[in-house]
Amino acid sequence: MENLQSIDQFEQLKNTGKVVFKFTADWCPDCHFIDPFMGEVEEQFSEFQFISVDRDKFIDLCVELNILGIPSFVAFENGNEIGRFVSKDRKTREEIELFLQSI
Repeated sequence: MENLQSIDQFEQLKNTGKVVFKFTADWCPDCHFIDPFMGEVEEQFSEFQFISVDRDKFIDLCVELNILGIPSFVAFENGNEIGRFVSKDRKTREEIELFLQSI
């Protein structure tokens, strides 16, 4: 999964096709819990581009998008938000897959 490098890149990506931003942090155990299966989830939902966003590097973006807990997911299609799975709770593979199927 590619890592977000800048706010300009975020703006460009969210306006191009279907993109899912995964908000995470190095210190977050629940974020690391999903790491082992996220590659398979990305393959299963290949119609989306997946981008990892380090919450600590992009705190202003998290505030703007109302990301209050991690790991969290926000999906965009051609500039429009089409779904969000945002909470402070640990996410299971099944929950993430259901979210992606719903958008």
